Amino acid sequence: MDIYQVIKKPLITEKANLLKESGNQICLMVDRRANKVEIRRAVETLFKTEVVEVKTLNVMGKVRRMGKNVGRRSDWKKAIVRLAPGKRIEFFEGV
Repeated sequence: MDIYQVIKKPLITEKANLLKESGNQICLMVDRRANKVEIRRAVETLFKTEVVEVKTLNVMGKVRRMGKNVGRRSDWKKAIVRLAPGKRIEFFEGV
């Protein structure tokens, strides 16, 4: 899989900010077919940093209603990437 297709977007949430500040970890939305090795390669290549650990989890989409219509959000995959001590990604620093 191409490294530009693996990472879809960063997750900017309160929990992601806490992980970034306390554990030097970043949260990303990734392709559902991507594995840990591909995610590691993509982050190291795109952001020019060193990755220590990758955790992944599948997030199931919720059922939502708008009046009488019932819909469902898509399932997606989240990756929590721990960076090496002293390494940072400027994109997530708010610069």
